[in-house]
Amino acid sequence: MSTQITLNDIGNAEDFLAAIEGTIKNFNDGDLVSGVIVQVDRDEVLLDIGYKTEGVIPARELSIRHDLDPSELVKVGDRVEALVLQKEDKEGRLILSKKRAQYEKAWTDIEGKKERDEVVTGTVIEVV
Repeated sequence: MSTQITLNDIGNAEDFLAAIEGTIKNFNDGDLVSGVIVQVDRDEVLLDIGYKTEGVIPARELSIRHDLDPSELVKVGDRVEALVLQKEDKEGRLILSKKRAQYEKAWTDIEGKKERDEVVTGTVIEVV
């Protein structure tokens, strides 16, 4: 049995357009977004962030370690935060960076500890 939908069920055209507009999220370069990983490939990871298309995290933007395969870092279903690098590529997808989101969070944490006169601890990962 199919259900019929009439124009009265969705209201007028303005109401319909307003409802659609209310579901579209607007993102800007530098925004932090959160989403669920829906696909892991060798060169990129797709992240569902509730946008019109998935966001793309290029493999080089997953971690400071470039020698790791994306499947060693994340898996489908993981919830991650990422920073918007570019609003849309030629396919209309957001280009994201998990690595830079981690930098932003770490820097905010360090600034907070400095303001509270707390000790910041860390690990040396490279000497130049």
